[in-house]
Amino acid sequence: MAILTKDQAYDILKKLVSYSTADHCSVSLGGNNSGNIRYARNTVSTAGMESNISLAVTAAYGKRTGTATTNELDEKSLRAVVKRAEELAKLSPENPEYMEPLGPRDFAPSNTYFDNVANIVPKFRASETKKSIEYIKQKGLVGAGFLEDGAGFSAIMNSKGLFAYDKSTNLNFTLTVRTKDGTGSGWVSRDVNNLKYFNIMEATETAVTKAAMSANAKAIEPGKYTVVLEPAAVSGLVGNMFYSMGARSADEGRSFLSKEGGGTKLGEKIVDDRITLYSDPMNEIVPGSTWSGDGQPIEKRTWVEKGVVKNLFYSRYWAQKQGKQPVPFPSNGIMMGGTESVNDLIKSTERGILVTRFWYIRSVDPQTLLYTGLTRDGTFFIENGEVKYPIKNMRFNESPIIMLNNLEKLGKPMRTGGNLIPPMKIRDFTFTSLSDAI
Repeated sequence: MAILTKDQAYDILKKLVSYSTADHCSVSLGGNNSGNIRYARNTVSTAGMESNISLAVTAAYGKRTGTATTNELDEKSLRAVVKRAEELAKLSPENPEYMEPLGPRDFAPSNTYFDNVANIVPKFRASETKKSIEYIKQKGLVGAGFLEDGAGFSAIMNSKGLFAYDKSTNLNFTLTVRTKDGTGSGWVSRDVNNLKYFNIMEATETAVTKAAMSANAKAIEPGKYTVVLEPAAVSGLVGNMFYSMGARSADEGRSFLSKEGGGTKLGEKIVDDRITLYSDPMNEIVPGSTWSGDGQPIEKRTWVEKGVVKNLFYSRYWAQKQGKQPVPFPSNGIMMGGTESVNDLIKSTERGILVTRFWYIRSVDPQTLLYTGLTRDGTFFIENGEVKYPIKNMRFNESPIIMLNNLEKLGKPMRTGGNLIPPMKIRDFTFTSLSDAI
């Protein structure tokens, strides 16, 4: 029962809105069915399935709002949750940034749902896991992985007549492979909406290769190096830049997009002119929702074009305050790249470092977008276009803005974390210290 049809969701939401006596009422309803299997030390440790549904009602009297939730959909529970939301609203102080609900909107149908994921059964998870474990064992290594898949829906409605509905599927797989002596580690992550893009053996082979290659790493001196960053490593830094492109923080002087003396860098060139970053919910590889939680259409939009900032995210409140049009937060991020593989980028590197991924990334200075973190699960020294030997992990201090101005090459974009991100070759990447972590 966790996956409701569009008609079923509409009927429930319509009923809830009709029960409300508040000035405005907004309701959201969502549910999912999911399954998972986990293994460690080359043995399955847990497996399970979940089925959840959740409902939230927000009532508003003027600028006073209250929200109540439930996971029961019987008549008594539906009336009770509306009543609780209204009682809370009457007790609440006014919210000066409250915006009235939007009226009806047209939303493009999304392409986020696929039967081949929604119909996955425990036997499939067990079979895929068995193949992965057997291959890891054959190589004399030790693996720990997690495979999770799910199908869900989300729907919203308000007292002004807005209604939106969406279904989606997703499959996520992460795997860490270690050498038996614990000196080498390889990692891989894959996420898809459509099962045709998932190959557990390709992913397993990648992690196995990294683990075997990374054993008995050598220490090198920290400093500035040319780096080849795999898509997962790029995503860790560029993703933080992308999600920091809010208009409000820029206008208030708190952002890397703020200008000294006031104003923002909208329309200015901030990174290499080969960098173009956009979002598109209709992309086949990384499809996303076509509407936001407050009922705004999400459409294809360019954020950075040839290095120039083209758009910022505007909440409805901040857009009204600034006399702008609201721009909702996107459902994915896509960076244009080239055609070269990670191996091609390595071949073009005379001396540098290959980074599989970054870990424990933390902000140092939001106004320069400076971050610190560690390499992890496969860091290697490159010499004369070849991976020569594994090196110990290192701490970095770097800003994606500086990084994207030190760009040498872009590779072919790959899906990572629901986004399409290319591998990159970057010069003068800053490493500050060594780490003994594997």
